[in-house]
Amino acid sequence: MSIKVIYWSATGNTEAMAEAVAQGIQAAGKEAELIRVGDASVDALKDEAVFALGCPAMGAEVLEEEEMEPFVAELEAHVKGKTIALFGSYGWGDGEWMRDWTARMQNAGAVVLNGEGLTYQDAPDAEGLAACEALGRKLAEV
Repeated sequence: MSIKVIYWSATGNTEAMAEAVAQGIQAAGKEAELIRVGDASVDALKDEAVFALGCPAMGAEVLEEEEMEPFVAELEAHVKGKTIALFGSYGWGDGEWMRDWTARMQNAGAVVLNGEGLTYQDAPDAEGLAACEALGRKLAEV
């Protein structure tokens, strides 16, 4: 069974992070499935114990509102007891969107891996991609 990495990306920064998370999952010996949120199904995650979600900061530090926000809103009712890795890039602000997203998932009963989401400003460099791979490895070991 593969670990799903569901993401939304406009510029490719969060997509690069998602790919690195998937590489980390694979490096730990598990299969990873990269899925754009528009192609994802909440039903497909209901039986998953672990998965990853990625979304950049948008607007006034919020989740992308057309696809990711509705997906997360529907998913909230089904995350209790699941371990979720959260990640995303940002171009401004201080990461408030990720703190809010982490608290939201924790309040819904999920365990957020590392107790916080992994954020990276702008395009992830080698260090940022390595952190994403490490996140994927850790998720695969849950």
